[in-house]
Amino acid sequence: MGIYSALAPFYDIWQSEVDYESWADFFCESFKRYFDGNVEGVLDLGCGTGSMTLALAKRGFDMIGADNSAEMLSCACENARREGYAEKILYLCQDMREFELYGTVEAVVSCLDCINHLQNTADIKKCFSLVHNYLVPDGLFIFDVNSRYKFENVYADNSFVFESDGVMCVWQNEYNSKTHFCDFYISIFEENVDGSYSRTDECQRERMYPLSTLKRLLSECSFELIDVFGGLDFSPASDTDERLYIVARAKK
Repeated sequence: MGIYSALAPFYDIWQSEVDYESWADFFCESFKRYFDGNVEGVLDLGCGTGSMTLALAKRGFDMIGADNSAEMLSCACENARREGYAEKILYLCQDMREFELYGTVEAVVSCLDCINHLQNTADIKKCFSLVHNYLVPDGLFIFDVNSRYKFENVYADNSFVFESDGVMCVWQNEYNSKTHFCDFYISIFEENVDGSYSRTDECQRERMYPLSTLKRLLSECSFELIDVFGGLDFSPASDTDERLYIVARAKK
């Protein structure tokens, strides 16, 4: 984790296809369905450049965004300032496994496979335990993970190229079906004023976790699993969904 220093300035460009508004709709509907009361405070864990944090802030929630990349948070703060929300969102540069809040919140959300970035079950348990600690009784924890199908059929050993004005990203994958680790070798080529290009290389890693493992860890951290969905429309999860959306409730 914490290796987005070179990617940060271009992250929003390459994630432009993400429908944050539909994702925010999913969160808001989940709050209505599964929390008995009003959700006011929300933590966006692994908030990155703050697109989801900002989307929920615009819907009236008291938002906290936490991420361990200072570069990503710098982009998040600038995005919030540009939209007039700089004073309404609290951003914290903290690790998912060690974060601290000033009080409790009614909901914690985490988007775009942040949990897959945790390298082992001990790290996931640290994260889940802290989430539970900072949730009010019956507070909601809503997160997504990349599925087995995505690791084995989309990531696999494939390569991807992303291009925009003045910058190109080459993304090469190596997936180990035994360890369930997928290594992403990322090269960024950025055009200089003289027409030459500067190259920056980074390595990212995600791990596939079986749903049974995530269910067990949630239970061990005193969460009640509410449901697992295959889409933001609350459709049931299937074996060919690339992303799983998990809703859990903190029991205290």
